[in-house]
Order: sequence, then C-alpha cells, then structure tokens
Amino acid sequence: MTFPVKDKNLLLLFCITLFVVMGVSSILPVLPSAGRSLHIPMAKIGLLLTTFTLPGIFLTPFAGILADRYGRKAVLIPALVLFGIAGFSCSLTTNYTVILILRALQGIGAAPISLLYTTITGDLYSGTERLKVMGYNASVLSIGTAVFPFVGGLLGELGWQYPFMLPILALPLAVMCALHLDVPNPKSRETMSSYFKNTAQIVTSKSALILFGMTLCTFMILYGPIITYVPILSDTVFHVSPSYIGFLFGISSLFTGVAASQLGRLRSKMSVGTMLCFAGIFFSGAMLLMPVPDNFWLLAIPVSLFGLGQGLSFPNLAAKLTGIATMEKRGAVMAVNGSVLRIAQTISPPLFSIPLLFGDVHAVFYAASLIGVFMFLLALNCPSDEQTKN
Repeated sequence: MTFPVKDKNLLLLFCITLFVVMGVSSILPVLPSAGRSLHIPMAKIGLLLTTFTLPGIFLTPFAGILADRYGRKAVLIPALVLFGIAGFSCSLTTNYTVILILRALQGIGAAPISLLYTTITGDLYSGTERLKVMGYNASVLSIGTAVFPFVGGLLGELGWQYPFMLPILALPLAVMCALHLDVPNPKSRETMSSYFKNTAQIVTSKSALILFGMTLCTFMILYGPIITYVPILSDTVFHVSPSYIGFLFGISSLFTGVAASQLGRLRSKMSVGTMLCFAGIFFSGAMLLMPVPDNFWLLAIPVSLFGLGQGLSFPNLAAKLTGIATMEKRGAVMAVNGSVLRIAQTISPPLFSIPLLFGDVHAVFYAASLIGVFMFLLALNCPSDEQTKN
C-alpha cells in the first residue's frame, strides 16, 4: 500500500489524531513553570493532566454507544468544538481552580476524539491495510507528540499560558470535518438490550481483556513516568529550560514514528504478538536506564527506547481491537479501550507519586519497569489474526 495522499478522509483523520495528543503534549514542557507561577506543589502538578483525563473514564463508553447508534460525525464535531473553546479558555485565567474546571471540560471534548479516530480507521480499512494505516496514524501521532512539546516549549519561554492557546485550532477542523469527512455510519437494527448483550460478550472475551491489559500498561508508563516525571527529572536534577524538555520528547516521538511507519514491513517478518513482546522489553529497558545518566542529553537513550516501544505497541493494539467487532459494535469496543486508556492516564501520575514519597524521582522509573514486564507477559498470549478478523 502506498501512502494515500489523495485520500481526504485519511488526511482529515490525521488532523483529528493530532488533537488527541495536543491536550497533554503541548503543555508538558510548562508543567514545572506553571506550578511555580500558580504556586502549586510539584506533587499536585499532575492535576493539570488528571482533570483532563478523568472525564474520559466515564464518558468514553457513552460516546462510543452514541457513535454506534447515531453516527461518528454526530459525536465528533461537537467534541472538537468543546475541546477548542474550553482548552483555549485556560490561557485567559490565572485562577488554578478555574483552570482545573476548564481542563475537565476540555477532557469531556477530548474523550470522543480519542475514541473516534481509531474507530473510523477501523470502519474505512481492513486486514493488512488497516495495520498499515494504523502505523501511518501512529506516525502522525508521534509527529504531534514531537511537535507539540517543542512548540509548547517555545511558547512557554514567553509564558506558561501560551501553550494553552493551541486548542483553538480545533474549531476550523470541526468545520472541515462537517463539510468533507465521508465515513460510513453503522446500520444496526438491534434493540438496545441485544446491542448491550452482544457487546458485553465481546469486551469480556479473553482476547479483548488481554488487549485491554496491554493498553493499560502502555499508557500507565506513558502518563506516569514519561509524561509526568521526565519533565520533573529534567527540571529538578538537570535544571533545563522548557524548550529542552520539549526537545527530549521530540526525540521519543521520532523513534515512535519510525517504528510505527515500518509496521507493514515488520508484519511480514513477525507476528503482532512478537512485536508487542518487544514493546514490553523496550519499556522495561527504558525505565531501568532512565535514572542512570548524569548528563541531560544522555536521557535521549532511554527516551528513544520508550519511543520504539510506543511505536510497536499502540498501533498494533488499535488494529487488533478494531478487528474484534463489526462496525455496529466497534465504537463501543473502542470506547471500553478508551476508558482503560483514560484510567491509565488518570491513575498513573498519583500512583507513581508513591515511590516518589518513599525515595526520589529515580524510584519512579524503577517501579515502572515492572509494568513493562507485565506487558511482556500479556503479549505472550496475544490473540491471533483469526481471532481479530473483522
């Protein structure tokens, strides 16, 4: 499959994907400076992430059901509008409580966005083509996670509020999706009771639970030690500026994009389960190496290992999950996965503050290496292609 540059649906899908990571990635470099400006203890700075991710735990399943019953665009477009307005409004106040409320509202908008970009991919593509497109999409995701911290870091040199202005770009995207996104809508005649019963059977199957478990591992590591504590490590141990922190995240995203873009080729040489095993190994290795460097730039080594693991993990999991259900139930299945993802995003910052209380920031990364080991064990039982063929 060649890169489909003339596929307007996929190009819009790539744009939607960028907003999945904007809400977190763009503000990462300014977390320490925002904490100082707003007089927030470092132990509580993670609330700027937690309040954003918490609504998704409860709302993502509801968004998936609505998307299955009423169509993808009917849910996506209002979500983009809310994301843009609430996110931009954070830049207009210095009241920490108000910012947390606005972050929660922005998280309400983000929940359907993070669900629908993979669901729509599953609707439009199948088989090996789906895996390749998921790889392309993950590469775009990695570009976002590389560019947004860099841009956020540069804007953060002017003031911590400036990165919070970026979500306003979601408004023109909402207009473009309303006019040009052409995605098939589910055509189910099931009763709601039958829909819930059949969907419950899918999401409680062994295959689904294994995939959900690996999603949990992937995003616990991402939002705990990487997103929350790498900036703290960089700031408190190496005393670098926000732009340096943003550049470090860019290195990770570069390796994520490289790995994800090669999934089609890798699939011809090894199974998805093998790739996910390697992801677990890379995650553990990255966590064990993170406390070792005595020079800031040497952090690029473990950060790059993490990026490789991320590139092998998320797109493979997304492709597998979109294949365990038909279009009429795909939104709900991906919604459950989205809730698992949001749980990981929400619990990871406070969870990894526990080893911080009993040790130092290095203890966070040693504890996180166990999550990579658990993911490796789950990957050994990854469902086969025959079990994920829709």
